[in-house]
Parts: sequence; structure tokens; C-alpha cells
Amino acid sequence: MIRAAFVFFVVAAIAVAVVALTGEPGAASLDWMGWRVEMTAVAAALLTLFTALLATILWRGLLWVVEAPRRAARAQAESRRKQGIEALSRGFLAVAAGDGSEARRLAQKAAELAEDAPALIRVLAAQAAEAAGDHVAARQAYNAMLGFPEMRLAGLRGLMQTASAEGDKTLALRHAETAYGLAKTARWAWRALLEARLEVGDWKAALDLVQGALERKIVPPLVAERARAALLAASAAALEESDDPRGLTQALDFAVQSARLKPDFAPGVVMAARLLADDGKAAKAGSLLEAAWKLSPHPALWLAYRDLKTNETPKVRSARLATLANLKPEARESQLLKVESALVGGDPVAARAAARLLPQEALTARIAGLMSRVAYANGEADEARAWIARGAAAPQEADWSDLDPEGRAFAYAREDWARLTVSYAETGELIHPRFERRERTMSERPQLPSAYAESTPFVRAAETGGALMPIPDDPGVFDTRVSLDGGSDGGPDGPAPRRNGGSRRRLASGPRAAK
Repeated sequence: MIRAAFVFFVVAAIAVAVVALTGEPGAASLDWMGWRVEMTAVAAALLTLFTALLATILWRGLLWVVEAPRRAARAQAESRRKQGIEALSRGFLAVAAGDGSEARRLAQKAAELAEDAPALIRVLAAQAAEAAGDHVAARQAYNAMLGFPEMRLAGLRGLMQTASAEGDKTLALRHAETAYGLAKTARWAWRALLEARLEVGDWKAALDLVQGALERKIVPPLVAERARAALLAASAAALEESDDPRGLTQALDFAVQSARLKPDFAPGVVMAARLLADDGKAAKAGSLLEAAWKLSPHPALWLAYRDLKTNETPKVRSARLATLANLKPEARESQLLKVESALVGGDPVAARAAARLLPQEALTARIAGLMSRVAYANGEADEARAWIARGAAAPQEADWSDLDPEGRAFAYAREDWARLTVSYAETGELIHPRFERRERTMSERPQLPSAYAESTPFVRAAETGGALMPIPDDPGVFDTRVSLDGGSDGGPDGPAPRRNGGSRRRLASGPRAAK
């Protein structure tokens, strides 16, 4: 206001000066209580302006004196507010640092100073009690938050975390269910419910939760799609072990849905192919495996593809495996499969040529075993033994660890499927539980004999021009001392008898036997 009066005075003074300079000063007179004052018009205007300015200054000064107590109170309140905010900030930092005692002290100080932020004070008090390990006080603080609508969700989350810390999973799950019903976007509540369903193997309830999360936009469509594919495969794995025909039918339906939803999800595709083959739909199973190979080659895929037909000659099987490898020739698994297919077809020269094209990388037990078989097929027994010796100390391959010693692929326990679901949904990558636990896998190195006799199948094969390396699924002669997969297919005294070429055998990627 003073600034406005000063501006008005300056403008008026300029106007008066202009009038005076024009040579027309004018006249002004004032009669008041017997007094008569006469002056020029310019002087009268200036006097009026100075009087008005002085009155304004005096009035503002009076108001400043009158409002001094209120102004002091406001300044004190602002100082307390700033101190309270500072205490809140330092308190939350102490909670983040895990200093419970300091956090509780600052929470008490903030409660005394920052009266206009009760919600933050309650949250800090609860978290400070948690950091100090006082679960009773934390529970009381979170329970107090339930009485305020805007703080109820935070209180439920705190109560869930407190119950989980105390080992009361039932109570924690109850709080999560309440929160999930209150807020459509409470991702933490949805995640807690999902993990609880996965822990007990309730795949159907987990599928419903994933669908609900997609509808509520808690998770993006890609994450929901991957989670559903893994859960469908887990459901199929659980039903596959049952003796009920309806369960097997349902398992086939779930596995096919999983393979169609995510064609690059090897566990679902292998399971679908296995069940389709058992149902007499080998062609459809082959199409699923081929589509999966184009997207993401995995050793379990070509083993399942190999086992789709059990009555073909080695050369036909070799050509079929080579066709699969050519679907994605640049992939590492395809290059390995080309070596495998050449060995299956009894062409050691082609196997050696394909092995030379393998990418240069750190040696693994699987590569060492494959190179050993190539060397032995070419009549280089010493080199074969050298490769086996190198492979003994080489690490396993994570993907190869998905095959157990009997050749069953992805024979996971319930806990493994639960972990796989979460990991694959969030990252799109497979986990390898057997690799993590260092469990035995399908043998990567052949069992070469230490001495040779002219009656061995290798010599007979060389003399007759047949396949130099018999394979476990070869309908011809087997030898107990040589197995590409490290197993023994014949008796202890000689080769196993020839099997009926038209009979179907169990796929190498077959399911785990029911217990």
C-alpha cells in the first residue's frame, strides 16, 4: 500500500510541476474556524499530497504495532513447522538406515512439532518401531492407522509385513486379501497373494490372480502372458502324474495352451509335445517343437523332437534332426545339433566338419563329451579319451541341466515351478533349479571302453559300412560299454536284443514317475 501511495505522490508531483512551468500557478484559499489560508494552486496540491502520504505512513505504522503479537505467533509456528519437517525427514532417513532408536526419538519430536502432518507422523512412528524391533508398538501404530480412510491401505501393508516377520502367514495373507479388495492397484497385496498361492501349488487360484491383475492393470500384458504360460505348464505337470484319464486330457489342454501362449517357453512346449505324441498326434507335436526352435532353441526341444518317431532308420533320423537345426542355423544349439545329427547318421567326416564350425567359447562338459564322440567316430580313441579327461573338470551347461539322469526334461518339483513362474514372468528367462543344486544330469560324456576287441559293435560297423556310433534309440545293435547319453542299454554279457521297430517307447523327455 505504501508503495502505491508513493507512486501516486510522484505522479501528482510531476503533474503539479508541469502546471507550474506553464506559468499559470492559480490560487487556492481555505477558511476554517476563523482561519483563512491563501496559497497558489500548486502549493495547495503539494500540501495535500504530503499530508496524504504522511497519514498513510502513520496508519501503516499503527497497524504494524497492533499486529506485532500475531506476527510473532505466526513466525514461531512457522519455525516449529520447519523443525517438524526436518525431524520427519531425519526420522525417515534413520528408518532407512536401520537406526530404530534414533528414528523413534525423531518421531516423538516430530509429533510435538509437526502437528499439521499427523499421517506422516503415524507412518514414521510405526516404521521406527519396526526398525527398533518392537513389533507390538509397530502393530499398535498400524492398527491406529486403520481408523483413517486415507491411511488404511498403508496400515494394512504394515500389519501384513509385521505378521510375516512374526511368522504368522495366515494373518499376513488375511491383511493382503483385505488390501487387495480395497485398492485395485495395490500391487504389493497382489504379489503377496500370488506368492501364497504358488507356495502351496494352487495353480488355478494363481491363474485367476494373474487374470485379475491384468484387468486391473497391475501388471503389463507381457508379464501376465508369461505368467499364465508358466502356470498352465505347472498345472499340466501336476495333472500329468495322475492316473485319471480326465486329468491327462486336462493336462494336454493346459500344456497346449501354454505352448500357444508363449511358443518360446521350452517347458510348456516340451510337455505339450510329449502329451500330444502320447495321444497319437506326433505331427502336431512336431509343429510345436519346430516353432519353438525357431524362437529359442533348447536341448530339450531337439531331444523331444528326436523321440517323436521311434521306428525310423538312423539316416532318416539324422536328416530330420538336420532339418530342425536348419530352422535357425545361426543359433548355438543348432550348430551342436548338426554335429549330433551327423553322429546319429553314422557320418563321422560330416560330424568332424560340423564340430570345426562350433563357436569358440569356454569348454563345458557337454562340448567335451560331444567332441569325444566325434573323435571316437573318426577312429581317434586317444583323442576321445583326452576330451573325456578335459570334460571331467569342465562346468555343466545350465540348459543341459534341465534333463535329469533318465533324460526327463523339466521334471520339476512344486517349489521349482513356483520359482520358475515368478522368474519367467518378470524377466522372460528360464531358471535352472537342477543346475543351482548341482544335481546329476543326463550324461554329457560317453563311456568309452579301456580295451577293444574285434567283436565290438564299432569294429563290426566299420567292417560292414554301417553306423560307426550306435545310439541309445537305434533300433539296431547296442553295446553296454558305449552310450551316447552315458547310460547302458544292453545286458552285462553282450548286446541287447533287437526291439520291435513298430513299438513305441517312452520319450527321453518323458514325465517323472508318479510317487
